[in-house]
Amino acid sequence: MAGPSGWRFAAVIQLDFAAVLSEWPLLLTGVAWTLALTTTSLLLGTVLGIACAWVRGRGFGATLAPAWLQGLVGAYVELIRNTPFIVQLFFIFFGLPAMGVKLSAEAASCIAMVVNLGAYATEIIRAGLEATPKGQIEAAQSLALLRRQIFVWVVLPPALKKVWPSLVSQSIIVMLGSSVCGQISTQELSYAADLIQSRNFRAFEAFIVVGSIYLLLSVLMRQLLHWAGARFLFGRN
Repeated sequence: MAGPSGWRFAAVIQLDFAAVLSEWPLLLTGVAWTLALTTTSLLLGTVLGIACAWVRGRGFGATLAPAWLQGLVGAYVELIRNTPFIVQLFFIFFGLPAMGVKLSAEAASCIAMVVNLGAYATEIIRAGLEATPKGQIEAAQSLALLRRQIFVWVVLPPALKKVWPSLVSQSIIVMLGSSVCGQISTQELSYAADLIQSRNFRAFEAFIVVGSIYLLLSVLMRQLLHWAGARFLFGRN
């Protein structure tokens, strides 16, 4: 093809996905680590979010936490929500060893994802808790239920049901954010893609394949979590 100045150039792209797919053990390992990190962060991060939402919340049947604890949780939430995930990850992996705490790449990645999701889950769950009608709490109190029982059995389930779509979306964001963990040599999907392209120089194909896997995992994870929430947590209604 001739350009305006007479230059001739050829644009030929020869894709070779077989060179990438032949490295399926690496891709499978990456998928396994991505799912393991995501599952762990979802479970522990949600529990952390519920605990922190209980500390920060008021007026939904929970015992009020001490002011110092509320301040500590508030600082944690604001710090995590206003700093990049990669900075949090690097602090845990590179910063903590200076204090004598040495972690493997996988452990640091898991902790970073749990801490990150926990902060966002705190505000998501707190919004659901504060949307609980006061009459519902007063009815539970009239039955002489303890504050802990009111929170666990009366307030928390409907609150989670209200915010479950937002919590699912945030969990998927954290799963996609796990791609950053490859920067500290955690063997998740993006690490696999980088290793594959360093072997066969097929970066374009490698990241197309891995991007497609992330897309598939996101869709499946969203469907699974919505189904699990309706099936096991909130009933079919």
